[in-house]
Amino acid sequence: MARLRPILIPLLVVLPVMAALLGLGTWQAQRLTWKAGILARIDAAEAGPATPLPPDPLPFSRVEAAGRFDHGREALVGLEVRGATLGARLVTPLLRDGAPAVLVDRGWVPLEPRGPIDRPEGAVRVTAWVRPAERIGMFSATDDAAARRFYTFDPAAIAAAIGLAPAYPFALVALGEGRALPDPDRRMPRPSNNHLGYAITWYGLAVALAGVFLAWARRRLKDGIRDAQPRL
Repeated sequence: MARLRPILIPLLVVLPVMAALLGLGTWQAQRLTWKAGILARIDAAEAGPATPLPPDPLPFSRVEAAGRFDHGREALVGLEVRGATLGARLVTPLLRDGAPAVLVDRGWVPLEPRGPIDRPEGAVRVTAWVRPAERIGMFSATDDAAARRFYTFDPAAIAAAIGLAPAYPFALVALGEGRALPDPDRRMPRPSNNHLGYAITWYGLAVALAGVFLAWARRRLKDGIRDAQPRL
């Protein structure tokens, strides 16, 4: 134990840092598996037929729902630039017989009208993917509920502001060809999966820290042994 005394305090400092780096690497590896599962589910959903909307669908599943749009309570969500045009997502309640209404993101529209917006009347059938709610971030813009202008995709908050109740904790994002406005999604989204790189980075830092510390400790111990030897 006396031989280790010169490196004891640095060792006590390095060990928690090493544990934190390994923990972060393991967390990213777990996130990699989770994200890969989501991407596989999206691929399977896009390759197969849409299923009728269940009461509690999985996020990013592909579904279809029938009803009629309530255009009088539509809202704009987010900001999205296409070319040189600033726009947002047009969200409209879909009223369904015998089932709760659900919010549908019908697609992108310009903030400044540049043409007619299609607002179909009567019965419609929507093919869409299920979008989960977003959380309000520290730097999120403030929603203007009175003007039905939202910057965070929170179905519950949007539904409450437009007088729609009860509300699902998710919304549907319409899929289509985009021949007119609003311009719907053509494909289901693919969330980025960079977790392998993050895991390698954290594990790499842990290995580098261990290598540097071991090299330093070896030299420090050798110097300590040399200093402890009797001089003739």
